[in-house]
Amino acid sequence: MHIFGDRLHHLTYCTNIHPGEDWASVFHNLQTHTLKLKQNLAPEAAFGIGLRLASIASEELLSGDVLAQFQAWLIDHNCYVFTLNGFPYGGFHHQVVKDQVYAPDWTQRERLAYTQRLITILAALLPANVDGGISTVPLSYKPWWQSDPAQRQAVFEASSLHLAQLTAEMAHLEATQGKLLHLDLEPEPDALLENADEVVTFFQEWLLPVGGAYLQRHYGISIALAETWLRRHIRVCYDTCHFAVEYEDPAEAIAKFQQAGIAIGKFQLSSAVRIPIPDSAIERQAIRQKLKPFAESTYLHQVIEQRSPQGLHHYADLQTALPALETTAATEWRTHFHVPIFIDRYPPFASTQDHIAAILQRLPKIPECTHLEIETYTWEVLPPEMKLDILASIQREYEWVLASLPQPAAV
Repeated sequence: MHIFGDRLHHLTYCTNIHPGEDWASVFHNLQTHTLKLKQNLAPEAAFGIGLRLASIASEELLSGDVLAQFQAWLIDHNCYVFTLNGFPYGGFHHQVVKDQVYAPDWTQRERLAYTQRLITILAALLPANVDGGISTVPLSYKPWWQSDPAQRQAVFEASSLHLAQLTAEMAHLEATQGKLLHLDLEPEPDALLENADEVVTFFQEWLLPVGGAYLQRHYGISIALAETWLRRHIRVCYDTCHFAVEYEDPAEAIAKFQQAGIAIGKFQLSSAVRIPIPDSAIERQAIRQKLKPFAESTYLHQVIEQRSPQGLHHYADLQTALPALETTAATEWRTHFHVPIFIDRYPPFASTQDHIAAILQRLPKIPECTHLEIETYTWEVLPPEMKLDILASIQREYEWVLASLPQPAAV
């Protein structure tokens, strides 16, 4: 849906909350869930869709006349697609995902080919005068390369070359069809790119020099134009849960990107669990018991603890962090578990909702980013006491965002 009344800013939710990997399942979810939300939230207005497509769904959508049929369906129901979630390649529900969410990573041609299909799909679906974004893996998973610096450098180089190849394709689309597409790297804890500093370093030391040289060599353009292409078509997906878990200050993180000339392509609006650590051993034991339902087996729930004044310490997953709770010197934990964004406290825990609110208030100062996407994909694995009816929960998230914008929102 349009917000701010300018028809430039778009708000949606990511359909990765609904299980479904093949196109038939995805389309069923759109008909079953998305249309009901549209009826409740924007019955007379165009309704934006944040579409998550697994690799198999992307292949099926490009077969025969399936894409044309979907285009007709969008027109018939006054819906439009402006952003795709291209992060999870394969299964994302009802199975163990954990670190395999990063596979294939940006060193592998499977990731390249999958994203090329997404570019083709989004270019076909994108309305006129709307830019299109695809969020994607932040290169790879850091622990896979932790012990071998040379291999890690090879990952940066291979990823830069693949991203440059896609940049050329997106630049060609814009030149020939007038459609601006961008690929949005989504930093998250323990990924190869997990915070603002690492993204800036990657752009400055790898993407711009390595990718720029590739574009200059293969397309006969100047380095200056190559860098312009890369900055225009490779952006950041700023997930508010991820940056909050990293204890990033929103204003400082955004300033780092702006100073480095790195555009934000999409804000994913999601909230993490914040756990204040008490001194009492009895209270810590109680907190550990209350955290156990969050330590589920499907997704990675990375934990970062704040050790004052020693700084930050990482745990790969909440399951492995829990035994340390009773002895840690930390004053606070934050865990990568997406919880409904309309909740700010569920004692003894809190959420990082304040990070989202700070981002929303800064939107007028970030003119290049017009995409907002609610992303609480963990609904199925939420503790029972937090699990409302799925449509009611998503609608409340929309309503919270609209009420939190810095000026009255027009649907």
